[in-house]
Amino acid sequence: MNVQSMAQRAYSQSAAPTKTHRRAEYETIARATHELKAAAENSRADFPRLADALHRNNRLWTILATDVADQANQLPKDLKARIFFLSEFSKRHSAQVLAGKANVAPLLEINTAILRGLRNGSSQS
Repeated sequence: MNVQSMAQRAYSQSAAPTKTHRRAEYETIARATHELKAAAENSRADFPRLADALHRNNRLWTILATDVADQANQLPKDLKARIFFLSEFSKRHSAQVLAGKANVAPLLEINTAILRGLRNGSSQS
């Protein structure tokens, strides 16, 4: 392999397509959902892992709530209000899960619904 082919190969690797914001959101929520589901399946044996997954999921929802509260966010007001409500619900429900009074199923359902919406809306963006 000569220098020219090595340079061409190096530069072609950096020309990978850039992720869209929607794709980045999807991947972030999918990762949090996967971690939460995996932690919930083994919650009795590994409670700290569940607590950590709930914490990361809550951080995600806090970021989403902060984003929709921003005046510059151009989502419809109704959608912003629903996202903000889901953030608050997720925090309250996570506390109930940690207290042993609830399970993670509603949190997984919410995240999955958001993922479905992002996936179905991807052809529009």
